[in-house]
Amino acid sequence: MSDGVYFVDNDRRILYWNEGAARLTGYKAGEVVGSHCQDDILCHVDPAGTQLCRNGCPLSASMEDGRTHEAEVYLRHKQGWRIPVNVRVQPLRGEGGAIVGAIEIFSDNTLHNEERRRQRVMERLAFIDHLTQLPNRRFLEMSLHTAIVESQVHGEFFGLLLIDFDYFKQVNDCFGHSCGDHALQEVAHMLYCSLRPTDVLGRWGGDEFLAIVFNVDATVLAELARRCVMLVARTSILSNDERPIHLSVSVGGVLAQPGETPVELLERADRLMYQSKANGRGRATTE
Repeated sequence: MSDGVYFVDNDRRILYWNEGAARLTGYKAGEVVGSHCQDDILCHVDPAGTQLCRNGCPLSASMEDGRTHEAEVYLRHKQGWRIPVNVRVQPLRGEGGAIVGAIEIFSDNTLHNEERRRQRVMERLAFIDHLTQLPNRRFLEMSLHTAIVESQVHGEFFGLLLIDFDYFKQVNDCFGHSCGDHALQEVAHMLYCSLRPTDVLGRWGGDEFLAIVFNVDATVLAELARRCVMLVARTSILSNDERPIHLSVSVGGVLAQPGETPVELLERADRLMYQSKANGRGRATTE
């Protein structure tokens, strides 16, 4: 199977680990079989950052109520980055019908077929940043102009998140540009996973990203900004000499105002992003 599959007993001790699980997580069967979910090898978290291996584990829930459970969670790859996965869990029963464990099947939820198709179209139109595989500045400028026009015509609310990769220059200087490129790719990946399918995320330039988020109020805007900060902060990569590099971003978020130009909107987001950096980095500041 291309999906990851593993079995646990009633103590949540892993008894079986298939090749799909090894491919998705980087951990071979010999590294995990015999360990317990409580050991938190995969560090499962939900979109709010809750550590599921200790609180809210779908495997535990399935063994307690005897039902099938499904959830969207983030696991940590052996190399440190986060992967969004769709998890499906059901209990395993013995001959007498008693629950003796559970099976979890998980699959990579990073891209859907329609998103892959859209990426190929955008590549042909030169709208893709080749390093991060996100939309580039040209596409973002067009999308921002369209969002402003639609907001004026239809009264639809939208906001901007301006996101800066903290300490990017230090990563380049200390570990080299290839490591800096890898770090940018991982930040881009985690930001993409943090946002909704209807939002537009792209590389604004250098170490900055821009997200256009639709149908939001101040509360939703703040939650999306915090999620971006949290998921990137829970991600790390390894340098060429196997040293961990912890990643972080600073975010400024604003809601579009009637009659505002793209330049004015971006300037407001930029001020709040720099406020986040001035307050210690690795945080979000929104209206």
